[in-house]
Amino acid sequence: MKHLVVYSSPGGNTKKLAEELFRQLPDEKDIKPISEAPDPSACDVVCIGFWFKGGQPDADSQKYLKKCSGKKVFLFATHGAATESDLVELGMNKATELAGEANVIGAFSCQGEVPAKVIEAAANKDPQPDWVKDAPAAKGHPNGNDFMNLSEALIKAGLITKDKPVSGQIIEESPVMLG
Repeated sequence: MKHLVVYSSPGGNTKKLAEELFRQLPDEKDIKPISEAPDPSACDVVCIGFWFKGGQPDADSQKYLKKCSGKKVFLFATHGAATESDLVELGMNKATELAGEANVIGAFSCQGEVPAKVIEAAANKDPQPDWVKDAPAAKGHPNGNDFMNLSEALIKAGLITKDKPVSGQIIEESPVMLG
């Protein structure tokens, strides 16, 4: 089975998830930033990672999602908002809608660390974006617990089996990130 992992990640958060997801996938696989993503038609499963901008997937991811009609798709995202918030649910629903006739086999999202300057700028807006109150809790994410939860989502989607070893380790430490 051919898996393709594509991601949009200006600050590195979604890239961390993409790399962990890629590490866990079996079989033939490839990983690309969304700016270098190939046509998804030759793939059996496309895993698309994005960050939220204005409560929905970023613009580059929106364009790519529209190319995935008829494919099996696994969605994954990072965001400043609380994972169980209405904002995240709406954003993930928007991603599913953008995928059109794709078969969305699973989804995962978690908080991603938001730089202090971004939080400060958003906090000074009137009205403040809803995610601002949740952003401080995103510090240090994604982390090993997020990776373990990603593993569970991959198992539920049928992309990996429970007997595949899962480290839950952060692949690479990096400075404060967004997306």
